[in-house]
Amino acid sequence: MTPASSHSPHGRSTLRTVQVLGGGNAGSSAHVRSLAAGLVARGVRVTVCAPVEAERSYDFGGAGAEHVHVPRSSDPGSVAALRAACTGADLVHAHGLHASFRAVLALAGRSTPLIVTWHNHTPSEGARAHFLRMLERRVVRAAAVVLGTTSDLVDRARKAGARDARLAAVTLPGRRPPVESDETDLESPKVRAELGAIGRPLLMAVGSLDPQRGYDMLLDAARAWRRLDPVPLVAIAGEGPLRAALQRRIEDEELPVRLIGRREDVRDLLAAADLALLPSRAESRSVLAQEALHARVPLVATSVGGVPELVGDAAALVPAEDARAFAAAVVRLLDDPEQRELLQEKGLRQAATWPTEDETVAQVLSVYDELTQPRPLI
Repeated sequence: MTPASSHSPHGRSTLRTVQVLGGGNAGSSAHVRSLAAGLVARGVRVTVCAPVEAERSYDFGGAGAEHVHVPRSSDPGSVAALRAACTGADLVHAHGLHASFRAVLALAGRSTPLIVTWHNHTPSEGARAHFLRMLERRVVRAAAVVLGTTSDLVDRARKAGARDARLAAVTLPGRRPPVESDETDLESPKVRAELGAIGRPLLMAVGSLDPQRGYDMLLDAARAWRRLDPVPLVAIAGEGPLRAALQRRIEDEELPVRLIGRREDVRDLLAAADLALLPSRAESRSVLAQEALHARVPLVATSVGGVPELVGDAAALVPAEDARAFAAAVVRLLDDPEQRELLQEKGLRQAATWPTEDETVAQVLSVYDELTQPRPLI
């Protein structure tokens, strides 16, 4: 770990923060890695509490933070480990509902301020939905500030009883302005050949194979594309509990869809695609949508959660779970190169409105300052 200076740029003793991760969400883990690097660069001491697997994947130590292994919530020792790691911290910042709930338990009886960032919301039904609502209420009422990555998450926190809920400035970490590249031009044909999309359109979807992603609806839509000439290929990158069921449908119905598993080259996959697809039943600040617009790949998405706020008019939006509308939107774009080009241009303009990594760190640091600077006596 890179040693921090004894004083912050604000002229007071070094601030020490603890970032708490559950370890299961790629978007929040990448955000914490970026946030840790930015805070350390500004003289803040950062401890990241996360499973060791997350450290191996995101290298928080390489960002200048101290990593403390805290097991996932199913481990009975996770709260005790987290409580020990939070000793002496000026504030604790937890990311995601389960990590936040563990932070609430770990800070019980202490006056350490808790900041919570909600990156997404997973719909659920029945007893599980009731349980998650109870967790949400417990977390937001204990938090000094709740940051939501989309307006609907901020509204949800307020309805659950948050004292202070704000829209978070969250960027897509590691992104630079897009440039034309001969290397990209050479790589795309290789990717298309690997996937079997030579001489036919490539439609790319990315995300875990679970119910909220709407891949069953995407397979319904893919039936309509069998009539096109040439037939587009849908490639879905990701793993999850629905893989076997989706694969059975693909084979039984002879759908032009390939499940290609978890991939580390998502940006290369998108750069090779003709369209990006986001058929979700629920989304917050979609990483795929951000990657697609940055990569100048036209996006067809369902109008759910934070997607409309994120993409504006830079994507073709259709109602959730409407396979016919989704299929038709794809066909229209494949038939209309001018509309695809227009969406590419709009996508770049929309992406330019999103916060940078510096702006994200600055907002978080301003919240930290609010909670830790001495208040003047009245």
